Amino acid sequence: MSPIQFQKQLRLQEARRLLLAESADAADVAFRVGYESPSQFGREYSRMFGLPPIKDIKRLRSPYDQIMNGSYVGRLL
Repeated sequence: MSPIQFQKQLRLQEARRLLLAESADAADVAFRVGYESPSQFGREYSRMFGLPPIKDIKRLRSPYDQIMNGSYVGRLL
């Protein structure tokens, strides 16, 4: 992995963490982690994680939301 690829990976992982932790807008997070173009951020995010930022975060939050609102309890027993 080249230094540029490593930096891109770190930026995207930090962006994912921020999106999960802060419920922030994807464009704002893109700028915060060093992207100048939200569309470029979205393309690279999708390449790395397999989904656009909003869909990925929604997928990752889904089990947590189900547990928190009680609809997952039946599956745990």
